[in-house]
Amino acid sequence: MDLQSLSNLFATTYSSDPNVQKSGELQIRKVGGQEGMIAALLQIIASDNVELATRQAGVVYLKNRVYTSYFVDPSSPRPDQLPIPTSDRAALKASLLPLLATSPSRGISVQLANTLKNIVARDFPEQWPTLLQEVKALLGSHDIRQVVAGCIASLEMVKAFRFRQTPDIMPQLVQELFPILVNIASQLLSNPPPNSSQEIPLMLHLILKAYKTSIVLHLSAHQQSPESLVPWGRLLFQVVNLQIPKDAVPDDEEQRERSEWWKAKKWAYGTLGRLFNRFGNPSQLPSSMKDQYGAFAQHFVSTFAPEIFKIYLQQVELYVSGAAWLSKKCQYQIFSFFTECVKPKATWAMLKPHFENLVQTYVFPQLCFTPMKHEIWSSDPVEYVRISVDEYESYDTPTSAATTFLLSLASNRTKVTFMPILGLINRVLQSKPDAPQRFGALNMTAALGAFIMHHPDVKNNMEQFMTQHVLPEFTSAEPYMRAIACEVLGTIEKSGFQWKNQDSLRNHFTALATCLDDHELPVRVQAALALTEMVTQHDSVRDTVAPQVGKVIQTLLKLSEETDLDILNSCMETMVDRYQTELLPVAADLTARLCETYTRLAKEGIAMEESDGQSIDLDRLMETDSGEDKIFAAMGVAKTITTVVTSVDSSPEILAQVQEIVIPIILLTLEGKLLDLFDNMFELADVLTFKMRAISPTMWPVFELTYKLFKSDAVDFLDEMLPSLDNFVSFGSDVFKARADYRQMALDIYTTSVTSEHLGENDAVNGCKLAESLLLNLRGHIDEGLQTIVSTALTTLDKAQTRGLRLANLEVLINCILYNPSATLHIMEAIRPGTSRIFFDKWFEAIRTDKLLPRVHDKKLTILALCALLEMDPAAIPEPIKEGWPQIVGGILAIFKDLPHAIEARKELEAAFQNDSESDADWEDGLLNLAEEEDDVWDEDSAYIEMLANEGARLREKSEKQAAGDEVSESSEESDIDEELGYISPLDNVDPYVSFKQALTSFQMKDGHNYQLATTCLAPEQQTMLMEVMRVAEERSQSA
Repeated sequence: MDLQSLSNLFATTYSSDPNVQKSGELQIRKVGGQEGMIAALLQIIASDNVELATRQAGVVYLKNRVYTSYFVDPSSPRPDQLPIPTSDRAALKASLLPLLATSPSRGISVQLANTLKNIVARDFPEQWPTLLQEVKALLGSHDIRQVVAGCIASLEMVKAFRFRQTPDIMPQLVQELFPILVNIASQLLSNPPPNSSQEIPLMLHLILKAYKTSIVLHLSAHQQSPESLVPWGRLLFQVVNLQIPKDAVPDDEEQRERSEWWKAKKWAYGTLGRLFNRFGNPSQLPSSMKDQYGAFAQHFVSTFAPEIFKIYLQQVELYVSGAAWLSKKCQYQIFSFFTECVKPKATWAMLKPHFENLVQTYVFPQLCFTPMKHEIWSSDPVEYVRISVDEYESYDTPTSAATTFLLSLASNRTKVTFMPILGLINRVLQSKPDAPQRFGALNMTAALGAFIMHHPDVKNNMEQFMTQHVLPEFTSAEPYMRAIACEVLGTIEKSGFQWKNQDSLRNHFTALATCLDDHELPVRVQAALALTEMVTQHDSVRDTVAPQVGKVIQTLLKLSEETDLDILNSCMETMVDRYQTELLPVAADLTARLCETYTRLAKEGIAMEESDGQSIDLDRLMETDSGEDKIFAAMGVAKTITTVVTSVDSSPEILAQVQEIVIPIILLTLEGKLLDLFDNMFELADVLTFKMRAISPTMWPVFELTYKLFKSDAVDFLDEMLPSLDNFVSFGSDVFKARADYRQMALDIYTTSVTSEHLGENDAVNGCKLAESLLLNLRGHIDEGLQTIVSTALTTLDKAQTRGLRLANLEVLINCILYNPSATLHIMEAIRPGTSRIFFDKWFEAIRTDKLLPRVHDKKLTILALCALLEMDPAAIPEPIKEGWPQIVGGILAIFKDLPHAIEARKELEAAFQNDSESDADWEDGLLNLAEEEDDVWDEDSAYIEMLANEGARLREKSEKQAAGDEVSESSEESDIDEELGYISPLDNVDPYVSFKQALTSFQMKDGHNYQLATTCLAPEQQTMLMEVMRVAEERSQSA
């Protein structure tokens, strides 16, 4: 296709006529794989004679084409992947850097940069050895546009390897490019070239972002050295201190925030923060990183950290006094640095003299009701609720960071900071300022609520505080004051507040109930959240709400539909759980309403998935939350539906009604392939089938769809599928017995899980559990699958690496013995003579070895399977195992010896599980640090980061050993196999003692010779055990 025709084709992709647009896209797809197409497209993008919109359309296509198809995995190619010919790959490498240098717009540059990054990630350095020198040539050019292109290329090269665990390529890039970049940036600030006012901030932004991106995981030896750290440190301080001329940035604050100058400053602040909190803070440095960064951290905390603190303090003073402006992102970075300074002893000594002033002049104003908060409340109350309620929605804002700083002071340096902070709150409230300041004081109270309620000197004064300062705000003329009053009440209730005066409790509850009908949405939401906490904490409130719980649930449903907030679904879950009896008559209606909401959210999620298409890459995934709110809200609704199902299991009729309402949303989700919601749907299918103890005709399509998805898009969801699959087999056994196709589907899931190279050993364990369910529940009806199961399990016998799979796979074969001992042994011998002996050796090794058959079910299964062998016709015993046949009785007695201990351990575990209310005591103990000493603080967050870092180091070491061909031992990493308390088996109602007595009698009658050998060769201890087992069996037989 000639250039003009190709150009015209791309012009159709932004046509106002959807038919023309669709036709053009189809034609592009048709010619996309032709050799030379990309080379021609590069010429179109470079041509100034082509319309900018057409060039833009072309470069977007180019970026997506490279992202999806530059690398095609030969083992699993996708239909949308058309391999890029070698000549076009060469054209890309020859053209991308020149195109960046002559790009006519920022939009085109961004797409070209993304394309470059994806090629670099695949081809550098082996397939593109000249790239580094080409980029250095651009950086050394006297043409500023080429230098800009060099900065963009440098950034994209760094981004391509930022998450690479092995520090092999990044150090080379840093050593080769960064001295040039820091020199360029320093020259731009000290001696800016003429007519470059637009390029200077852009280049600073790119250079500083490149440095920050390079230290996501590692700090190279070069970056730790003085020849790198000093010039970069000087540059970073220079940019932070830079006073940007007013005429260089827009007047509008939102536009100013997005300007290149403030982006550059943001990356400077962010880089200093990253250097400190990941590499330069010795007291918080994980032990696995100390060898590599310990010396650097000591140097940084003593030399650089004080300078950073001093400069940040100056910036805050300028901002607070109104002498300078700070962007939100920069303020977030400042607060984050101050927060990191709280725990280390060295930096706390710097922060301590200033914390009161910082809280009063910098933190408190952030928490007041600002004009910006008022604007959001007025223009988009749902968004206001979202950012004020959801802690993850706006974590990178100054308000959120200020709150985090406040909490860090209160929890880590309680002895010094807590009372002064509370003193500030009280002074503000007692001075009766305007509502915005009162909001700030109560907002601080809400943030510190959990700390206040666990401080021994403060919590007893909270009732008076609530009555004096919070209760009057429930009737405030300002709606945001009513909202914050609800929030404070909810916070202290959540921390277990006990009212001494019941009148005070009633007054606060009455005020709160009024707010449920408030005309302002944020007030209603906060009231609903607080009411949920009060219902949970106080029986009197629960009883008062009971007659009106239907209305409360309707209010929660309406609020949830208005806001799509997951936290409101949690409220509904709590209400449904607390008022199961009261809600039983309306459970079906409630479920229908919830399913309507879920369907809306799921369909919106499907629409967003389709609109996203295949143009998503890693950067976009990291920077966008497209559809996430809908998906999270749908997850919350699904959880609430699950709670409803659980709450109505006392009424089979209502449960059946609820099931028929719920099944369509399960099918909708699975058919729509909304993978993010599969967990919830498989859980719903599990709960419904388990509670019903039967499979309705309308539920079988869920089984069929589950199988279909396992064989296609959801192969990785076997862990989530297994509980419902087990229920289908257990409670739908009659249908399985009648449907050979269903049996074949279940067998296929088992064999695929064990043999597929794309699945791990945990999936194989789940497959083994499904095979066990088939063998136990379909006795006499899965003969056609026995050969498949035995041969599959035998091939895994010596391949299994983990203890879990070794046991699960062994038990598949034991179940085959229990299912049909004669046929199973015959199949083993038919596969290869002597196989039955190999299996028996493995089995008896497990019987004789401690913890290899640890659970009650393992022991019962082995006893019953060995009993089945005792009852076999002696003529059917394979020759290789005849000699050891008398040892079966001794093996059974060995299991019986340990069985009571296993049963007792299971009972203790069940009791512990029942009594474990997940008390917050441990968490509460760590809330406050009341120690007099002001040493380094090591808290749960520190320990968590330590664990993550050490686990990362372990996995890297393991990966390196595997790459080098060394053996990696898994045994030391494995934990014991625990009881599965929720597992229900057909063997649960089988008495192993009675079964053994019957089997031994049969053994004596059928095979007297081996019976004689088996009983006379028993040691005295075993003979005593045999008599004890027979005594218990006799007692149970008589009492049955």
